Amino acid sequence: MAPTRKGFDCAALEDPAVHLSLVSTNDQGGGSAAVTVTEQTPGSTAGGQLDPNEALMQFLYRAPIGLLQIQADGVIEMINPMSARLLMPLSSNGSLDNLFDVLGTVAPQLRQMVLAFNEASGSICDAMRVETPASGDDNRPLQVLSVSLLKLDESRLMAMVNDVTSEALREQSVLNARLGEAARLDKVTRMPNRTSLREFVERAIERQGEDPSRQFSVLFMNCDRFRQINDSLGHAAGDQVLAQIARRLQTIVHPSDGEDFGRGSERMAGRLGSDEFVVVLCDANSESGVCAVAQNILDALSLPYRVQDRESRLSVSMGIVLVAASNQDADTVLQEASIAMVEAKRSGGARFVRFEPSMHERAARRGELENDLHRAIVERQFFVVYQPVVALQQAGDEACRPPYSAGVEALVRWHHPVRGVVPPVEFVGVAEECGAIGALGEFVLSTACHQFVAWQTELGRTAPRLLAVNLSRAQLNDDGFVAMVSRLLKQSGMPPRQLQLEVTESLAAQDESVRAKLRELKALGITLALDDFGTGYSSLSSLHQLPVDTVKIDRSFVCEAVTSPHHRVLIEATVRVAASLSMGTVAEGVETDAQANVVRSLGCEKGQGYLFSKPLRAEDLAAWLSNSDQ
Repeated sequence: MAPTRKGFDCAALEDPAVHLSLVSTNDQGGGSAAVTVTEQTPGSTAGGQLDPNEALMQFLYRAPIGLLQIQADGVIEMINPMSARLLMPLSSNGSLDNLFDVLGTVAPQLRQMVLAFNEASGSICDAMRVETPASGDDNRPLQVLSVSLLKLDESRLMAMVNDVTSEALREQSVLNARLGEAARLDKVTRMPNRTSLREFVERAIERQGEDPSRQFSVLFMNCDRFRQINDSLGHAAGDQVLAQIARRLQTIVHPSDGEDFGRGSERMAGRLGSDEFVVVLCDANSESGVCAVAQNILDALSLPYRVQDRESRLSVSMGIVLVAASNQDADTVLQEASIAMVEAKRSGGARFVRFEPSMHERAARRGELENDLHRAIVERQFFVVYQPVVALQQAGDEACRPPYSAGVEALVRWHHPVRGVVPPVEFVGVAEECGAIGALGEFVLSTACHQFVAWQTELGRTAPRLLAVNLSRAQLNDDGFVAMVSRLLKQSGMPPRQLQLEVTESLAAQDESVRAKLRELKALGITLALDDFGTGYSSLSSLHQLPVDTVKIDRSFVCEAVTSPHHRVLIEATVRVAASLSMGTVAEGVETDAQANVVRSLGCEKGQGYLFSKPLRAEDLAAWLSNSDQ
């Protein structure tokens, strides 16, 4: 019997009186099957009996999924009504003769997948999803189909087509919800992020507009030493610390919320980015209550952090805004809290400061100062002055005058075109924060080294023997800093042994990366000094761990030396420990003869301060040195 195949009439397929039947091309039951369309009464055959083939056909006809039998080249041999309904929107010409042609626009890879499938039988693809393309001629909704191909033998395949639109829309809805939630969560800490915090503050402002008696507070935090953790332990360790900060904040701000960080409550804790965190309190209406929460946070975040089997410490600076009835928006409130945080950091860190309107003016001036700083570097508005460092231990019984100059310390000044001479206390910190300190520091070092070499030629034996220059954290964190120092030494002809670079005690004692950089500098042949000793984090017992040659005793000890036995004991102990480590000592801020006599009697080798000279321009220092030598 030859295989038969009638043309497909979709209208006929929809008629419940029309049934499909399989016709075998092999009298023995083998071979391929073809489709004929016959009109019969449902449930019966010509002989009145329901044979197995007819039962199978009725099942295929009523199946809730599309079923097709196709040839290897895609030609459709058998199709049920559900397949026709699902595939017809994809047919460009209304024909359902070839499955690969029908799906050509949405699944062109099917034909190649069949050709590439070398097994005798098996699954070619399983539940591959395709979308019905949008049409500009109608408002047909999105339809998603699932297509599976099963290879029966070398010439036959079975295809299954199912409408999974509802399932796809459900999955997309869940995904959108998860993405929406993820878009409001910080990836590192799983806290609410900037978007969530802004929305929370906006809602607080709206509620306050409805009820002016409602007050809320914003606490803006920035870690004081987080960069050092990243630099010394790596960013992975820094992320671990951030996660620990998040957990501690959650415990304090809303301990009953689990991992919700206060979402849906009267409080929220979140991360703005980097090492900045924000806490919003809508249930603490008194300043004392807000301050109590703030202090609890400071105390909790100052405890040690366990990272990579070692303990690290950091503190935070916090700005607080108490928001009463106002027409401010969330960005303004957060900005004011940030301004107050900067004030806390500039006051020494590890504290909180409440925002005051006058801070706006200071922040504006600070912004102007940053712009002026960058312009000043380009226009060379900076200059260098030099303060003598004198020898206190001289032969004979003479007092300290006339002093013998042991060296000079180079100090930067700024001649502002409008404000006149600006002291370094007003701009050095700003230069560090705005990224200008590198260029400024290189200018000071280069200028001072060239001047020092010139003095050797001009002044002969009265020329300073040592040049001291201060360093900042930003310079020491610069990977190219050591190479820059080496280059300037060669360019200026400065003998390395006569250059002394100074770093504050707190900086040298806290950071191993800084100590490593100091050892690199010592390898160039220069000397190092520990500045402001007594005010930082080190102690006499740990002084031997620092790669320095000189200890400069802070002026706060020197000014009390005459009247305070306690301070005299501390100075003497410092001198003795330094001497045992072959380190020199310098007393800073010497302003009276009495102070000079005390520190000299305690064994301090050198002194520096207004008693001897204020900082001088290069030409004035040359005159001072000449007069001192007479």
